Amino acid sequence: MLRDATPADFPAILALNEAFVKVLSPLDRDRLARLHAQAALHRVIERDGRVEAFLLVLREGADYDSPNYRWFAQRYARFLYVDRIVVAADTHARGAGTQLYRDAYSLASRDAVPFITCEFDIEPPNPASERFHARLGFREVGRQQLHGGRKTVSLQALDVAAGNTPLGDDGIG
Repeated sequence: MLRDATPADFPAILALNEAFVKVLSPLDRDRLARLHAQAALHRVIERDGRVEAFLLVLREGADYDSPNYRWFAQRYARFLYVDRIVVAADTHARGAGTQLYRDAYSLASRDAVPFITCEFDIEPPNPASERFHARLGFREVGRQQLHGGRKTVSLQALDVAAGNTPLGDDGIG
């Protein structure tokens, strides 16, 4: 079941984030509450009472200190920024990530937001995220080093306005 996230989901969201913290930014309850309050879209997929995946998306103009979000804010007038998408390891390959991204794509299409943006690590590498985002039509629009050069991210954008993405049809999922 795909639904809006609520504060009651925060413990499960934090646990999922922690399970993948090596490829995500750390997250605590206070920061999650601030992001949730600003989110354009904060969704979870729940199965049998268990949150298996979540998506947290911000719009331009958010009060967010992420250097990746700020990179996009300096270059795009209108965008959705996927701050994080996490799918439980034991549910990978069931289409949850694609389902969540379709939800973001629907929002972008409805509100005429031309780009969905995100980033993933390339140093240290995150090949699963790289393959997933390429399959959905994301393209690299920049790179950024973080943490004194210990981490490099690929900054990605999906051109919603062009309409040439698999998310707009039933070809993926």
